[in-house]
Amino acid sequence: MSHSRRSFFAHAGAGFAGLALIDLLSRDGFFAQSSGPLREPVRHHEAKAKHCVFLFMNGAPSQVDTFDHKPALTRYHNQPYRGETPIGSNGRPVGNLMQTPFTFRKFGQSGLEISALFPHTSRYADDLCVIRSLHTDTAAHASGCIQMNTGSVQIGKPSMGAWLSYGLGTLNNSLPSYVVMTDPRGGPIGSASNWTAGFMPAAYQGTLFRSQGTPLLDLATPAGVSPQTQRESLDLLHRLNQEHLKTQPGDSELAARIESYELAYRMQTRATEVVDINRESVQTRSMYGIDNPLTADFGRKCLITRRLLESGVRFIQLYSGGGHLEDTWDGHSDCIRNHRLHAGETDQPIAALIGDLKRTGLWDETLLVWGGEFGRTPTSEGLNRPGRDHNPFGFSMWLAGAGVKGGQTIGATDELGFNAVEDRYHISDLHATILHLMGLDHERLSFFYQGLDQRLTGVEHRRVIEKALE
Repeated sequence: MSHSRRSFFAHAGAGFAGLALIDLLSRDGFFAQSSGPLREPVRHHEAKAKHCVFLFMNGAPSQVDTFDHKPALTRYHNQPYRGETPIGSNGRPVGNLMQTPFTFRKFGQSGLEISALFPHTSRYADDLCVIRSLHTDTAAHASGCIQMNTGSVQIGKPSMGAWLSYGLGTLNNSLPSYVVMTDPRGGPIGSASNWTAGFMPAAYQGTLFRSQGTPLLDLATPAGVSPQTQRESLDLLHRLNQEHLKTQPGDSELAARIESYELAYRMQTRATEVVDINRESVQTRSMYGIDNPLTADFGRKCLITRRLLESGVRFIQLYSGGGHLEDTWDGHSDCIRNHRLHAGETDQPIAALIGDLKRTGLWDETLLVWGGEFGRTPTSEGLNRPGRDHNPFGFSMWLAGAGVKGGQTIGATDELGFNAVEDRYHISDLHATILHLMGLDHERLSFFYQGLDQRLTGVEHRRVIEKALE
């Protein structure tokens, strides 16, 4: 077929414009979305970890009562705080400096100092990398939880689990890649904003699991419906949905909803099996503390976590503490009693999970993260009250497992445990480190949205915590 010079330039010009359009659509995820809600995994370097478990201590544990021993607080106990750091939140009165009531001891060959709150976890001191110099941008629980989960204090950004699912894809076809289990007393402030996919396709958001009974509501097949009838119904529904999707190109919510029907069908058997811990031995259930009312709920979640990891779930987040104030680690009125309760609920199950991962071989491919949204003050909250207020200026979290150099502390707060003063790390540096251990470069993992290549770690300079790596 011959073309005139005019038609040649017309077709060539349109072609070049099409190349630009293809590039823009590709960067915006259009073609990935149109071929399915989950894309092929991309790793930027060799991964140390395949899975990540975030043990989220909702409400903010006190660093000076857990993993950051401060003998100076004993010397200055009950004296007024005379530092320059602004303290107190929500207009609460500021009390005097308060020593920890919990004994600290050195554990393992490393001599890592750990509070008496954790008699079980301390057995694994040589596996823990405690970062004592973290800081964040907010002292409010809602924005603190959201920033710890999404890297931003603003609602609507994708959570870390969504970023990992987006970057790495899924390891299984019958369970979600990203599972969340909350506390029976309630979820964190901000609720589902903490495990949202934000501006990404909805397929990357976290799936909320229950630790007892049916893992997901409305998952069971209705009475009287045979497997064949259900399969035929789903096939018809899929064809109708695909026809509808053709009229709504690029609608990630619709694509994810279509995929959710198939995933739910596959999950009806698999998910129910995973949460059925009666398949475990009596000894295993006892090891997790499931026979003890104090530890039963978190123990059940930790045991299910091990089973989810065995089934190929990529990212799992477990919440300790739900609702508000004393139902969480938010020990305003009595930090001593509060931390005794919540540490008592979680210490044995976490130690059991660590031991079980070592036993099953999952330890070498699983990253564990422990911590809350910020820390707590070394002062009491009001005179003669043993509560502690919020502290975003310096707090502790720990990493363990695949690729982590255990048996060490990184960074330091001042002698009172208030400000991070040595090797200060923003929580976005922690996010960069987690992504690095999972095989992703935080500067290269991006999602094009509103004209920008968005990142979990934002636009400011962030760094991997190299000292934490093996």
